[in-house]
Amino acid sequence: MLSAKDGEYDQADALDLGADDYLTKPFSYVVLLARLRALVRRGARPRPARLQAGDLVLDPATREVRRGDVPVELTAREFALLAHLMRHPGEVVSKAEIFDSVWDANGDGALNVVEVYVGYLRRKIDVPFGRHALGTVRGAGYVLDPDGG
Repeated sequence: MLSAKDGEYDQADALDLGADDYLTKPFSYVVLLARLRALVRRGARPRPARLQAGDLVLDPATREVRRGDVPVELTAREFALLAHLMRHPGEVVSKAEIFDSVWDANGDGALNVVEVYVGYLRRKIDVPFGRHALGTVRGAGYVLDPDGG
């Protein structure tokens, strides 16, 4: 995290909330590059080849989604939305986080587009199967049931 806030409580809060590192402005490019090299050495968390929530399976390599033995056809945006949610099973994910992850960060758009696509996704992965995998947490965001609904 790069911030102008240099108080010890600001740094502690950021690290407690998930930041891997904290650097205050103004900063040295030499130190920034050294810290980036250190982060790269740690490596990324391994991602599963297939994401699964109960009988709902998403394979990023083949871009296939299945509910049990039934293939589910998704648009590229629906696929990206489901993949993002499946990478955070059981966690409440805000509309803003989804928008930043799934839509072009530089593009124009309102957050309500997330609501629209969540509706599309529900009609494809839940309704035909009598499931409720994709839930709404009012005022907070959306959550995918890790058991698939």
